[in-house]
Amino acid sequence: MKTLIITVIIIAIIAGGVYGYNLYQENQKERKTEDFQTITAAEGELVATIGATGEVKPRQTANLYWKTTGTVEEINVEVGDIVDVGEVLARLEETSLPQNIILAKADLVATKKALEDLYTQAEDAKIQSLNAITQYAQAVKRAQYQLDNYIVPADQADLGTLEALDLMEERLNQAREAFEPYKYYPSGDETRKELKEAMDDAQSNYNSAVKRLEYEYNLEVAKANLKDARENHEKWSKGPNPEDVAATEARIAAAEATIQLSWIEAPFGGTITMVNTQAGDQISAGGQTTVAIPAFRLDDLSKLLLDLQVSEVDINQIKIGQEVELTFDAILRKQYRGVVTEVANVGAVNQGLVEFVVTVELEDADDDVKPGMTAAVNIVVNKIEDALLVPNRAVRISDGDKLVYIIKEGQVTPIVIELGASSETMSVVISGDLTVGDEIILNPPTEFERGGPPFMGGG
Repeated sequence: MKTLIITVIIIAIIAGGVYGYNLYQENQKERKTEDFQTITAAEGELVATIGATGEVKPRQTANLYWKTTGTVEEINVEVGDIVDVGEVLARLEETSLPQNIILAKADLVATKKALEDLYTQAEDAKIQSLNAITQYAQAVKRAQYQLDNYIVPADQADLGTLEALDLMEERLNQAREAFEPYKYYPSGDETRKELKEAMDDAQSNYNSAVKRLEYEYNLEVAKANLKDARENHEKWSKGPNPEDVAATEARIAAAEATIQLSWIEAPFGGTITMVNTQAGDQISAGGQTTVAIPAFRLDDLSKLLLDLQVSEVDINQIKIGQEVELTFDAILRKQYRGVVTEVANVGAVNQGLVEFVVTVELEDADDDVKPGMTAAVNIVVNKIEDALLVPNRAVRISDGDKLVYIIKEGQVTPIVIELGASSETMSVVISGDLTVGDEIILNPPTEFERGGPPFMGGG
Protein backbone atom coordinates (compact mmCIF):
# COMPACT_ATOMS: atom_id res chain seq x y z
CA MET A 1 0.00 0.00 0.00
CA LYS A 2 2.78 2.32 0.85
CA THR A 3 4.52 1.50 -2.45
CA LEU A 4 1.32 2.27 -4.39
CA ILE A 5 0.97 5.62 -2.71
CA ILE A 6 4.57 6.51 -3.53
CA THR A 7 4.03 5.48 -7.16
CA VAL A 8 0.90 7.62 -7.46
CA ILE A 9 2.73 10.57 -5.98
CA ILE A 10 5.62 10.17 -8.44
CA ILE A 11 3.22 9.96 -11.40
CA ALA A 12 1.39 13.04 -10.18
CA ILE A 13 4.64 14.94 -9.84
CA ILE A 14 5.73 13.95 -13.37
CA ALA A 15 2.34 14.83 -14.85
CA GLY A 16 2.37 18.18 -13.10
CA GLY A 17 5.87 18.88 -14.33
CA VAL A 18 4.97 18.06 -17.93
CA TYR A 19 1.85 20.23 -17.71
CA GLY A 20 3.81 23.08 -16.16
CA TYR A 21 6.56 22.79 -18.78
CA ASN A 22 4.06 22.84 -21.60
CA LEU A 23 2.30 25.82 -20.06
CA TYR A 24 5.65 27.56 -19.71
CA GLN A 25 6.49 26.88 -23.35
CA GLU A 26 3.13 28.27 -24.52
CA ASN A 27 3.62 31.38 -22.41
CA GLN A 28 7.10 31.82 -23.85
CA LYS A 29 5.77 31.50 -27.39
CA GLU A 30 3.03 34.04 -26.77
CA ARG A 31 5.45 36.39 -25.10
CA LYS A 32 7.95 36.18 -27.96
CA THR A 33 5.38 36.56 -30.74
CA GLU A 34 4.12 39.60 -28.90
CA ASP A 35 7.67 41.02 -29.01
CA PHE A 36 7.73 40.99 -32.84
CA GLN A 37 6.94 44.05 -34.98
CA THR A 38 4.56 43.02 -37.72
CA ILE A 39 2.80 44.45 -40.74
CA THR A 40 -0.13 43.05 -42.64
CA ALA A 41 0.69 42.02 -46.21
CA ALA A 42 -1.32 44.16 -48.62
CA GLU A 43 -1.48 45.33 -52.21
CA GLY A 44 -0.45 48.83 -53.08
CA GLU A 45 1.54 51.05 -55.42
CA LEU A 46 5.31 50.79 -55.65
CA VAL A 47 7.21 53.85 -56.78
CA ALA A 48 10.92 53.37 -57.48
CA THR A 49 12.93 56.59 -57.57
CA ILE A 50 16.47 57.83 -58.07
CA GLY A 51 17.46 60.75 -55.89
CA ALA A 52 19.60 63.76 -56.78
CA THR A 53 19.90 67.46 -56.04
CA GLY A 54 19.94 70.40 -58.40
CA GLU A 55 19.78 74.16 -58.57
CA VAL A 56 16.84 75.93 -60.19
CA LYS A 57 17.70 77.94 -63.28
CA PRO A 58 15.64 79.90 -65.82
CA ARG A 59 14.87 78.49 -69.24
CA GLN A 60 17.10 81.21 -70.70
CA THR A 61 19.20 83.95 -69.16
CA ALA A 62 21.33 86.82 -70.45
CA ASN A 63 23.53 89.54 -69.00
CA LEU A 64 23.20 92.65 -71.18
CA TYR A 65 26.08 95.14 -71.51
CA TRP A 66 26.57 98.52 -73.16
CA LYS A 67 28.79 98.15 -76.22
CA THR A 68 29.73 101.77 -76.85
CA THR A 69 30.38 105.01 -74.96
CA GLY A 70 27.91 107.77 -74.18
CA THR A 71 25.49 109.18 -71.64
CA VAL A 72 22.38 107.24 -70.61
CA GLU A 73 19.32 109.19 -71.69
CA GLU A 74 16.45 106.95 -70.59
CA ILE A 75 15.72 103.71 -68.71
CA ASN A 76 12.48 102.07 -69.78
CA VAL A 77 12.23 99.12 -67.37
CA GLU A 78 12.42 98.16 -63.72
CA VAL A 79 13.20 94.93 -61.93
CA GLY A 80 10.24 92.59 -62.33
CA ASP A 81 9.04 94.04 -65.63
CA ILE A 82 8.14 91.53 -68.32
CA VAL A 83 9.47 92.49 -71.76
CA ASP A 84 9.10 91.18 -75.30
CA VAL A 85 11.90 90.29 -77.69
CA GLY A 86 13.32 93.44 -79.31
CA GLU A 87 11.93 95.81 -76.66
CA VAL A 88 14.31 98.72 -75.96
CA LEU A 89 15.40 98.69 -72.31
CA ALA A 90 17.62 101.81 -72.27
CA ARG A 91 19.01 104.36 -74.72
CA LEU A 92 22.02 106.72 -74.92
CA GLU A 93 21.83 110.40 -75.81
CA GLU A 94 22.41 110.90 -79.53
CA THR A 95 24.75 113.84 -79.05
CA SER A 96 26.99 111.75 -76.77
CA LEU A 97 27.49 108.94 -79.28
CA PRO A 98 30.76 108.27 -81.13
CA GLN A 99 31.10 109.67 -84.66
CA ASN A 100 30.89 106.28 -86.37
CA ILE A 101 27.40 105.68 -84.94
CA ILE A 102 26.14 109.10 -86.01
CA LEU A 103 27.56 108.63 -89.54
CA ALA A 104 26.03 105.16 -89.71
CA LYS A 105 22.57 106.77 -89.65
CA ALA A 106 23.36 108.74 -92.81
CA ASP A 107 24.86 105.67 -94.45
CA LEU A 108 21.75 103.69 -93.57
CA VAL A 109 19.49 106.19 -95.33
CA ALA A 110 21.69 106.25 -98.45
CA THR A 111 22.02 102.48 -98.59
CA LYS A 112 18.28 101.92 -98.23
CA LYS A 113 17.79 104.37 -101.11
CA ALA A 114 20.33 102.41 -103.15
CA LEU A 115 18.40 99.21 -102.46
CA GLU A 116 15.17 100.87 -103.60
CA ASP A 117 16.95 102.05 -106.75
CA LEU A 118 18.02 98.49 -107.51
CA TYR A 119 14.41 97.35 -107.53
CA THR A 120 13.30 100.42 -109.49
CA GLN A 121 15.98 99.83 -112.11
CA ALA A 122 14.99 96.18 -112.34
CA GLU A 123 11.36 97.14 -112.92
CA ASP A 124 12.37 99.68 -115.58
CA ALA A 125 14.58 97.11 -117.27
CA LYS A 126 11.73 94.60 -117.27
CA ILE A 127 9.45 97.12 -118.99
CA GLN A 128 12.15 98.00 -121.53
CA SER A 129 12.71 94.34 -122.27
CA LEU A 130 8.97 93.94 -122.97
CA ASN A 131 9.18 96.83 -125.45
CA ALA A 132 12.22 95.22 -127.07
CA ILE A 133 10.39 91.90 -127.34
CA THR A 134 7.57 93.67 -129.18
CA GLN A 135 9.93 95.43 -131.60
CA TYR A 136 12.05 92.39 -132.36
CA ALA A 137 9.01 90.16 -132.76
CA GLN A 138 7.79 92.60 -135.44
CA ALA A 139 11.25 92.55 -137.03
CA VAL A 140 11.18 88.76 -137.16
CA LYS A 141 7.75 88.89 -138.73
CA ARG A 142 8.86 91.35 -141.42
CA ALA A 143 12.09 89.52 -142.18
CA GLN A 144 10.28 86.20 -142.40
CA TYR A 145 7.69 87.75 -144.72
CA GLN A 146 10.37 89.16 -147.04
CA LEU A 147 12.20 85.86 -147.13
CA ASP A 148 9.03 83.86 -147.71
CA ASN A 149 8.06 86.12 -150.62
CA TYR A 150 11.48 86.25 -152.24
CA ILE A 151 11.54 84.42 -155.58
CA VAL A 152 14.76 82.50 -156.05
CA PRO A 153 15.99 82.52 -159.68
CA ALA A 154 15.68 79.16 -161.38
CA ASP A 155 19.42 78.69 -161.74
CA GLN A 156 19.84 79.21 -157.94
CA ALA A 157 16.91 77.10 -156.76
CA ASP A 158 18.99 74.06 -155.89
CA LEU A 159 21.82 76.08 -154.32
CA GLY A 160 22.34 77.24 -150.77
CA THR A 161 22.46 80.96 -150.09
CA LEU A 162 26.24 81.28 -149.86
CA GLU A 163 26.79 78.71 -152.58
CA ALA A 164 24.51 80.71 -154.92
CA LEU A 165 26.27 83.96 -153.93
CA ASP A 166 29.69 82.52 -154.74
CA LEU A 167 28.52 81.09 -158.09
CA MET A 168 26.77 84.30 -159.14
CA GLU A 169 29.84 86.33 -158.19
CA GLU A 170 32.03 84.02 -160.27
CA ARG A 171 29.69 84.34 -163.30
CA LEU A 172 29.58 88.12 -162.89
CA ASN A 173 33.36 88.34 -162.87
CA GLN A 174 33.51 86.17 -166.00
CA ALA A 175 30.95 88.37 -167.78
CA ARG A 176 32.86 91.52 -166.85
CA GLU A 177 36.11 90.08 -168.12
CA ALA A 178 34.41 89.11 -171.39
CA PHE A 179 32.89 92.59 -171.79
CA GLU A 180 36.04 94.49 -170.84
CA PRO A 181 37.67 94.39 -174.34
CA TYR A 182 34.45 95.65 -175.96
CA LYS A 183 33.25 98.22 -173.51
CA TYR A 184 34.57 101.09 -175.63
CA TYR A 185 33.11 99.74 -178.83
CA PRO A 186 30.22 101.61 -180.38
CA SER A 187 26.97 100.89 -178.65
CA GLY A 188 25.54 99.52 -181.83
CA ASP A 189 28.20 96.80 -182.10
CA GLU A 190 26.44 93.44 -181.94
CA THR A 191 29.21 91.66 -180.01
CA ARG A 192 29.27 94.49 -177.47
CA LYS A 193 25.48 94.29 -177.14
CA GLU A 194 25.54 90.54 -176.47
CA LEU A 195 28.35 90.78 -173.93
CA LYS A 196 26.68 93.78 -172.24
CA GLU A 197 23.37 91.87 -171.87
CA ALA A 198 25.21 88.83 -170.50
CA MET A 199 27.00 91.05 -167.95
CA ASP A 200 23.72 92.75 -166.95
CA ASP A 201 22.05 89.35 -166.47
CA ALA A 202 25.00 88.19 -164.33
CA GLN A 203 24.77 91.39 -162.29
CA SER A 204 21.01 90.86 -161.75
CA ASN A 205 21.54 87.27 -160.66
CA TYR A 206 24.29 88.39 -158.28
CA ASN A 207 22.02 91.10 -156.85
CA SER A 208 19.30 88.48 -156.31
CA ALA A 209 21.75 86.24 -154.42
CA VAL A 210 22.80 89.23 -152.27
CA LYS A 211 19.16 90.13 -151.57
CA ARG A 212 18.43 86.55 -150.53
CA LEU A 213 21.41 86.65 -148.16
CA GLU A 214 20.26 90.00 -146.77
CA TYR A 215 16.77 88.68 -146.04
CA GLU A 216 18.17 85.61 -144.29
CA TYR A 217 20.59 87.81 -142.34
CA ASN A 218 17.79 90.17 -141.25
CA LEU A 219 15.73 87.21 -140.08
CA GLU A 220 18.57 85.69 -138.05
CA VAL A 221 19.45 89.05 -136.48
CA ALA A 222 15.81 89.67 -135.56
CA LYS A 223 15.53 86.22 -134.03
CA ALA A 224 18.74 86.72 -132.04
CA ASN A 225 17.55 90.11 -130.80
CA LEU A 226 14.18 88.63 -129.83
CA LYS A 227 15.90 85.86 -127.91
CA ASP A 228 18.08 88.37 -126.02
CA ALA A 229 15.03 90.49 -125.22
CA ARG A 230 13.20 87.46 -123.84
CA GLU A 231 16.20 86.47 -121.70
CA ASN A 232 16.48 90.04 -120.35
CA HIS A 233 12.79 90.06 -119.50
CA GLU A 234 13.10 86.75 -117.64
CA LYS A 235 16.15 88.04 -115.75
CA TRP A 236 14.58 91.32 -114.69
CA SER A 237 11.26 89.66 -113.88
CA LYS A 238 13.09 88.02 -110.95
CA GLY A 239 14.14 91.41 -109.65
CA PRO A 240 17.57 93.00 -109.36
CA ASN A 241 20.84 91.08 -109.40
CA PRO A 242 20.87 88.92 -106.23
CA GLU A 243 24.55 89.69 -105.65
CA ASP A 244 23.89 93.43 -105.80
CA VAL A 245 20.97 93.04 -103.41
CA ALA A 246 23.03 90.91 -100.99
CA ALA A 247 25.86 93.42 -100.96
CA THR A 248 23.48 96.33 -100.35
CA GLU A 249 21.57 94.49 -97.64
CA ALA A 250 24.88 93.65 -95.94
CA ARG A 251 25.70 97.37 -95.85
CA ILE A 252 22.25 98.07 -94.37
CA ALA A 253 22.74 95.37 -91.71
CA ALA A 254 26.17 96.77 -90.83
CA ALA A 255 24.77 100.28 -90.47
CA GLU A 256 21.82 99.06 -88.38
CA ALA A 257 24.14 97.04 -86.13
CA THR A 258 26.28 100.11 -85.56
CA ILE A 259 23.26 102.30 -84.79
CA GLN A 260 21.85 99.68 -82.39
CA LEU A 261 24.92 100.11 -80.21
CA SER A 262 23.20 103.25 -78.90
CA TRP A 263 20.56 101.24 -77.06
CA ILE A 264 20.04 97.89 -75.31
CA GLU A 265 17.14 95.70 -76.39
CA ALA A 266 15.81 92.39 -75.12
CA PRO A 267 17.22 89.45 -77.11
CA PHE A 268 14.27 87.31 -76.02
CA GLY A 269 11.06 87.68 -74.05
CA GLY A 270 11.43 87.43 -70.27
CA THR A 271 11.60 89.18 -66.91
CA ILE A 272 14.04 91.90 -65.91
CA THR A 273 15.80 90.55 -62.83
CA MET A 274 18.58 93.12 -62.44
CA VAL A 275 19.07 96.80 -63.38
CA ASN A 276 22.53 98.32 -62.90
CA THR A 277 22.22 101.52 -64.92
CA GLN A 278 20.34 104.77 -64.60
CA ALA A 279 19.78 107.99 -66.52
CA GLY A 280 22.84 110.25 -66.58
CA ASP A 281 25.42 107.46 -66.23
CA GLN A 282 28.58 107.93 -68.30
CA ILE A 283 29.06 104.64 -70.09
CA SER A 284 32.23 103.05 -71.41
CA ALA A 285 32.10 100.10 -73.81
CA GLY A 286 31.60 96.82 -71.96
CA GLY A 287 29.96 98.17 -68.83
CA GLN A 288 29.84 101.05 -66.44
CA THR A 289 32.54 103.67 -66.09
CA THR A 290 34.37 102.00 -63.21
CA VAL A 291 33.51 98.29 -63.35
CA ALA A 292 32.48 96.15 -66.32
CA ILE A 293 29.22 94.83 -64.90
CA PRO A 294 25.98 94.05 -66.76
CA ALA A 295 23.55 96.90 -67.29
CA PHE A 296 20.62 94.48 -67.11
CA ARG A 297 19.93 90.83 -66.47
CA LEU A 298 17.09 89.17 -68.35
CA ASP A 299 15.62 85.78 -67.43
CA ASP A 300 12.94 83.74 -69.15
CA LEU A 301 10.99 82.49 -66.14
CA SER A 302 8.22 80.91 -68.20
CA LYS A 303 9.97 77.60 -67.58
CA LEU A 304 12.23 76.67 -64.66
CA LEU A 305 14.80 73.92 -65.08
CA LEU A 306 17.23 71.96 -62.93
CA ASP A 307 20.42 70.24 -64.07
CA LEU A 308 21.09 67.10 -62.03
CA GLN A 309 24.30 65.08 -61.78
CA VAL A 310 23.38 61.39 -61.97
CA SER A 311 25.78 58.51 -61.46
CA GLU A 312 26.62 56.17 -64.34
CA VAL A 313 25.13 53.38 -62.21
CA ASP A 314 21.66 54.92 -62.44
CA ILE A 315 21.70 56.79 -65.76
CA ASN A 316 20.29 53.97 -67.90
CA GLN A 317 17.14 53.89 -65.77
CA ILE A 318 16.33 57.49 -66.59
CA LYS A 319 14.31 58.33 -69.69
CA ILE A 320 12.86 61.52 -71.14
CA GLY A 321 9.29 62.03 -69.96
CA GLN A 322 9.66 60.37 -66.54
CA GLU A 323 7.88 62.03 -63.62
CA VAL A 324 9.86 63.90 -60.99
CA GLU A 325 9.06 64.87 -57.41
CA LEU A 326 10.82 67.95 -55.96
CA THR A 327 11.08 69.47 -52.52
CA PHE A 328 12.92 72.59 -51.34
CA ASP A 329 14.48 73.28 -47.97
CA ALA A 330 13.47 76.90 -48.46
CA ILE A 331 9.81 76.00 -49.10
CA LEU A 332 8.28 74.01 -46.27
CA ARG A 333 5.39 71.57 -46.59
CA LYS A 334 5.23 71.81 -50.36
CA GLN A 335 6.02 69.22 -53.01
CA TYR A 336 6.36 70.05 -56.70
CA ARG A 337 6.12 68.02 -59.88
CA GLY A 338 8.43 67.95 -62.85
CA VAL A 339 9.41 65.91 -65.87
CA VAL A 340 12.72 64.77 -67.36
CA THR A 341 13.31 66.74 -70.57
CA GLU A 342 16.89 65.84 -71.46
CA VAL A 343 19.40 63.09 -70.65
CA ALA A 344 23.04 63.58 -71.59
CA ASN A 345 24.57 60.97 -73.89
CA VAL A 346 28.09 61.65 -72.66
CA GLY A 347 29.28 61.58 -69.06
CA ALA A 348 31.99 63.60 -67.33
CA VAL A 349 34.37 62.66 -64.53
CA ASN A 350 33.65 64.49 -61.29
CA GLN A 351 35.94 63.72 -58.34
CA GLY A 352 36.75 60.32 -59.79
CA LEU A 353 33.10 59.40 -60.52
CA VAL A 354 31.44 59.41 -63.93
CA GLU A 355 28.26 61.50 -63.87
CA PHE A 356 25.68 62.44 -66.46
CA VAL A 357 23.63 65.64 -66.64
CA VAL A 358 19.86 65.15 -66.49
CA THR A 359 17.65 68.18 -67.11
CA VAL A 360 14.30 68.45 -65.34
CA GLU A 361 11.54 70.96 -66.03
CA LEU A 362 9.20 72.06 -63.23
CA GLU A 363 5.57 71.70 -64.23
CA ASP A 364 3.81 73.46 -61.35
CA ALA A 365 6.30 76.09 -60.21
CA ASP A 366 4.78 79.01 -58.29
CA ASP A 367 6.08 82.35 -57.02
CA ASP A 368 7.83 80.63 -54.11
CA VAL A 369 10.24 78.85 -56.46
CA LYS A 370 13.10 81.13 -57.50
CA PRO A 371 16.21 80.62 -59.64
CA GLY A 372 19.18 79.63 -57.52
CA MET A 373 17.19 77.54 -55.02
CA THR A 374 18.40 74.01 -54.35
CA ALA A 375 15.90 71.17 -54.70
CA ALA A 376 15.91 67.54 -53.60
CA VAL A 377 14.75 65.59 -56.62
CA ASN A 378 13.33 62.09 -56.90
CA ILE A 379 13.02 60.77 -60.44
CA VAL A 380 10.28 58.14 -60.74
CA VAL A 381 11.93 55.37 -62.78
CA ASN A 382 9.26 52.73 -62.14
CA LYS A 383 5.65 52.73 -60.92
CA ILE A 384 3.62 49.55 -60.34
CA GLU A 385 0.02 49.60 -59.14
CA ASP A 386 -2.01 46.92 -57.30
CA ALA A 387 1.08 44.86 -56.44
CA LEU A 388 1.64 42.67 -53.37
CA LEU A 389 4.31 44.52 -51.41
CA VAL A 390 6.74 43.46 -48.71
CA PRO A 391 9.00 45.75 -46.65
CA ASN A 392 12.66 45.37 -47.58
CA ARG A 393 13.62 45.22 -43.90
CA ALA A 394 11.56 42.04 -43.47
CA VAL A 395 13.37 40.08 -46.18
CA ARG A 396 16.07 37.56 -45.23
CA ILE A 397 18.28 35.36 -47.42
CA SER A 398 18.84 31.67 -46.67
CA ASP A 399 20.62 29.22 -48.97
CA GLY A 400 20.27 31.71 -51.83
CA ASP A 401 16.50 32.09 -51.39
CA LYS A 402 14.68 35.19 -50.20
CA LEU A 403 12.43 34.62 -47.16
CA VAL A 404 9.96 36.46 -45.04
CA TYR A 405 8.63 35.20 -41.71
CA ILE A 406 4.97 35.39 -40.87
CA ILE A 407 2.99 34.58 -37.74
CA LYS A 408 0.48 31.89 -38.62
CA GLU A 409 -1.70 30.29 -35.94
CA GLY A 410 0.67 31.61 -33.29
CA GLN A 411 3.68 30.05 -35.00
CA VAL A 412 6.57 31.76 -36.81
CA THR A 413 6.61 30.37 -40.34
CA PRO A 414 9.19 31.04 -43.11
CA ILE A 415 7.81 31.80 -46.61
CA VAL A 416 9.99 31.62 -49.74
CA ILE A 417 9.26 34.52 -52.12
CA GLU A 418 10.55 35.93 -55.39
CA LEU A 419 10.90 39.69 -55.65
CA GLY A 420 10.55 42.02 -58.62
CA ALA A 421 10.95 45.80 -58.70
CA SER A 422 12.04 47.56 -55.53
CA SER A 423 12.06 51.01 -54.02
CA GLU A 424 14.10 52.18 -51.04
CA THR A 425 11.60 50.67 -48.59
CA MET A 426 9.38 48.15 -50.43
CA SER A 427 9.61 45.36 -53.00
CA VAL A 428 7.04 43.68 -55.25
CA VAL A 429 6.34 39.99 -54.56
CA ILE A 430 5.97 38.22 -57.91
CA SER A 431 5.74 34.62 -56.63
CA GLY A 432 5.54 32.66 -53.38
CA ASP A 433 2.94 31.60 -50.80
CA LEU A 434 2.65 35.01 -49.20
CA THR A 435 -0.92 36.28 -49.44
CA VAL A 436 -2.79 39.45 -48.62
CA GLY A 437 -3.57 39.56 -44.89
CA ASP A 438 -0.54 37.59 -43.70
CA GLU A 439 1.19 39.09 -40.68
CA ILE A 440 4.79 39.72 -41.79
CA ILE A 441 7.49 39.97 -39.09
CA LEU A 442 9.52 43.12 -39.58
CA ASN A 443 12.22 42.19 -37.03
CA PRO A 444 12.73 38.41 -37.18
CA PRO A 445 15.52 37.10 -34.91
CA THR A 446 18.74 36.13 -36.65
CA GLU A 447 18.48 32.61 -35.07
CA PHE A 448 15.61 31.63 -37.39
CA GLU A 449 16.68 28.98 -39.82
CA ARG A 450 14.75 27.82 -42.81
CA GLY A 451 13.58 24.24 -42.24
CA GLY A 452 14.38 24.33 -38.51
CA PRO A 453 11.96 24.70 -35.61
CA PRO A 454 9.50 27.51 -36.28
CA PHE A 455 10.40 29.14 -33.00
CA MET A 456 13.90 28.89 -31.69
CA GLY A 457 14.03 31.55 -28.98
CA GLY A 458 16.41 34.44 -28.71
CA GLY A 459 15.64 37.77 -30.13
